[in-house]
Amino acid sequence: MDVPNERSSHARPVLRGMGLAVLIALVAGGGLGAWGLSSSGQPGTAILLVAVLAGLASGLTGLAEDLRGLSVPVRSALQIGIALASSIAIVALTGMSWWLVIYAVLFVSSYINVANFMDGLNGISGFHGVVAGLTFAAAGWLGGYAWLVVAGLVLAAGFAGFLPWNLFGRGAFLGDVGSYLLGGATAVTSMAAFAAGVPILASIGPMILYFGDVGTTLVRRTREGKKWDEPHKEHVYQRIQQLGYSHLAASGMTAGLSAVASVLGLISFFVAPIWWLALTAAGLAVLALYLALPSILPARHARVA
Repeated sequence: MDVPNERSSHARPVLRGMGLAVLIALVAGGGLGAWGLSSSGQPGTAILLVAVLAGLASGLTGLAEDLRGLSVPVRSALQIGIALASSIAIVALTGMSWWLVIYAVLFVSSYINVANFMDGLNGISGFHGVVAGLTFAAAGWLGGYAWLVVAGLVLAAGFAGFLPWNLFGRGAFLGDVGSYLLGGATAVTSMAAFAAGVPILASIGPMILYFGDVGTTLVRRTREGKKWDEPHKEHVYQRIQQLGYSHLAASGMTAGLSAVASVLGLISFFVAPIWWLALTAAGLAVLALYLALPSILPARHARVA
């Protein structure tokens, strides 16, 4: 059970650990997808399996955190190990420069934590998995990468299946097993897409708001002299909910603007690279709008979840 604490946006204990079901679904779906790609002679089976295994390893790390807790050094070492192993495999499979490994280790290990920090409202992680997955599937279709279409659809379907359990009835939470899975699978799929040739804006579009929220919150808390690692409810999406908006409304705003940023990234398939600067500026404008929402939205009567 998830008991409310300083970080929680709910007021009563809620069943957690449903991310294990999502993990099983993603591994099964990814395995079937890899078999289908291999049987049809499509390239990219090995890349898809790397993404699936990275998601599995991330989810199992989260499961260990849920069941018995992990020290910060052990947890960090596992996350860096997952990032290092997956990035080395993808660079070897795609022929990208080995310099990508340095970027990828930082990118993947940090996003596992980012997804965990952002998993604080009903619906937010499920919506994020759907938006990211559909974006990757669209990028795979536009770029002709069948493995990326499969990876994206499996990611989207897995988290879409969790949403009814999270949003209705007494509710259920992913737990660390689910949020780590979301972060690891999303980051490794994004990195693999970029290494395979997907425009960088298309590969990172779904992740801009999450990185922006966590980054600006960390900077603000540090400047205010607060401990960066203590539990809190100061992320943008949490401050929106604290204005009196429902979990569904706050999560929907976050997902909606993430979808807009994702579409802007996908437009990079259709324009010359010189126009990517304009798309980047538009994406940053979407991020700025999201960051400003707690200041510009009208307050409503408080709701208890």
